[in-house]
Amino acid sequence: MVQTISPALARRIALTAQGFGGTSAPAPGIRQLGALVERLGLLQIDSVNVFERSHYVPAFSRLGPYDKAQLDRLCTGTKPRLTEYWAHEASLIPVDDWPLFRWRMQAYRDRAAADDAHWSRDNAPMLAWLLGELAANGPLRASAIEHDANTKRGPWWGWSDVKIGLETLFRWGDVVSGGRERFERVYALPEQVFSTALLDRQVSAADAHRALISQAARAHGIGTVKDLADYFRLRTEPVRAAITDLVEAGELIPVEVPGWGRGGAAGAAWLHRDARLPRRMDAAAVLSPFDPVVWERARALRLFDFHYRIEIYTPQEKRQFGYYVLPVLLGDTIVGRVDLKNDRQAGVLRVQASWAEPTAPADTAARLAGLLRSTAAWQGLSDIEVVPRGTLAGGLAAELA
Repeated sequence: MVQTISPALARRIALTAQGFGGTSAPAPGIRQLGALVERLGLLQIDSVNVFERSHYVPAFSRLGPYDKAQLDRLCTGTKPRLTEYWAHEASLIPVDDWPLFRWRMQAYRDRAAADDAHWSRDNAPMLAWLLGELAANGPLRASAIEHDANTKRGPWWGWSDVKIGLETLFRWGDVVSGGRERFERVYALPEQVFSTALLDRQVSAADAHRALISQAARAHGIGTVKDLADYFRLRTEPVRAAITDLVEAGELIPVEVPGWGRGGAAGAAWLHRDARLPRRMDAAAVLSPFDPVVWERARALRLFDFHYRIEIYTPQEKRQFGYYVLPVLLGDTIVGRVDLKNDRQAGVLRVQASWAEPTAPADTAARLAGLLRSTAAWQGLSDIEVVPRGTLAGGLAAELA
């Protein structure tokens, strides 16, 4: 008989698996940050910096204030512990997991080879030249190897042929990340960054999918097929095969969660055998829009009854909640959302809008005020200003007065 997990317990399982509710170190360092990324499997990268780069925020949400330079250290040096690849979008991943994406690298290469209109078909000399430049000069930023013949095009990204070529090689695995400088990726040949043992490691597509779904299940604690597939942006068919193998191995346990199916019916889900089943959860955090807890919007709705859409690409007059809105997690519930802006020049954390969910507890403003004080201190800001927009703005401004 399939076990039934209540929605409330499923929510606590998910948050615990994601690293919430534990005891934080007074000053989280390399060890804690490395363990967190191993636990999550990845940190999504995004270029928007109105509050903070997205890959820095999950560690703050779970561990509290930490030195961002420590996270940067994990990505650089002669033996980096983290690297970048297209995992769940562009992401930081443990270096040891890089071979798990060889099948994806080959798929990108095969797709390009089958497309007569693909950029690489007419630019093979450029790709060869780029590999030669990296071989001769070591890891480099795109801007460092662009030459006068390249003209940046387009009003949005404006990538030159050098950047397009490097990104093509990066997708294929012929070039890897050697860290970042002022958020600009440094490109390197794999042998300039990775060990011979790592480069020699070959993983079949089926084995890689099993490993990735195992990681997704540990990181989610409990999830549907769609949840597990989305973690590393995998196709449903090989994910179902991987789940079947992991169930047979006893690693995944089939369960049902009331309300997770269509029309409010119980829905099929899988529980990782190592998932903790906590009786309570007392988290307190603001979440990046690209945090694994909320990045799959249907899962956020199922877990928290929280309808979430990021509105940075929505015209200002059509935005409902704000530009860069972070969900507010208190206890085991998402109780509100805040539109944050880091005014670095003025030294002010600006709360552009603040909203309470209908079921938010009475102490939401008070607890959020404490969170924002900690957030401002982590960012090196000396003041917090609350714009009078949103159902939580009045109470929050009073608490921060």
